[in-house]
Amino acid sequence: MLLRIFTEPQQGASYDDLLAVARKTEECGFDAFFRSDHYVAFGDRDGLPGSTDAWITLAGLARETSRIKLGTLVSPVTFRHPGPLAISVAQVDQMSGGRVELGLGAGWFEEEHQAYGLDFPDTLGRFDLLTEQLEIITGLWDTPVGEKYNFDGEHYQLVNSPALPKPVQQPHPPVIIGGAGKKRTPALAAKYADEFNAGFRSVDEIKTIFGRVRAACDEAGRDPKTLTLSTAHCVVVGKDDADVKRRAAAVGRNPDNPQPDSIMGTPAQVIDQLGHLAAAGSQRQYVQFLDLTDLDQLELIAAEVLPKVS
Repeated sequence: MLLRIFTEPQQGASYDDLLAVARKTEECGFDAFFRSDHYVAFGDRDGLPGSTDAWITLAGLARETSRIKLGTLVSPVTFRHPGPLAISVAQVDQMSGGRVELGLGAGWFEEEHQAYGLDFPDTLGRFDLLTEQLEIITGLWDTPVGEKYNFDGEHYQLVNSPALPKPVQQPHPPVIIGGAGKKRTPALAAKYADEFNAGFRSVDEIKTIFGRVRAACDEAGRDPKTLTLSTAHCVVVGKDDADVKRRAAAVGRNPDNPQPDSIMGTPAQVIDQLGHLAAAGSQRQYVQFLDLTDLDQLELIAAEVLPKVS
């Protein structure tokens, strides 16, 4: 199982904070640094100094790291037009030497759309946008140089696009789709995704979700083994029980009352929990790292967890 570090900068982080975590991620041998794509903090956090833009952040990190993969989990289709987004991701892929991955989703947090004047269609409408954006973005990337790309959809129309620039990765950067939808989400993953993420859920839920995605691949005539399966959880690791409680309290978690979205414990306990996820089919674990100041915790995970699971 590959371990990827996943941050939530909207809760309060500057670019320099994210750079420090990304550099530590690379130094410690993790596979990737990912970030959420949100503009407003959740809960009672003030979000200071204010949210950073996901793709501007990743462009900067592309030039200040050298090995780790970089991506979003996930960018909402309601934030950006698919044409400019395809350009942005392709450029960051070039800037990083081919290390970018695009997580794309329908979006869900209505308050941040209201806060910045963004349209927020109903669930059906957002999934219609997601379907067209997946077609457009991959279509632009896959169009041969010198040819034009056209798209005539309900929400977007592209006429004689030069479909440039091209990303470094071919046929294109990996696309990640996630969620617990029973029909449309698995079908979209089977058609467009390189990776499917089941998110912050229990092992039993993850098994069910992965089963739906595999079935969707079979129905689409795709080998399910060609789709990478992944999970995400808030991870808190301490050297002993007291250390676990201290770190859990810092991110609003209680190890005495664990929730399905969290993995907490000593290295041995965390390795055991990751083993259950691997047995359920997860090949990549996104380690949601909430206390960006606690770089010692990344070193602990790298030293005592990463070698046992990767």
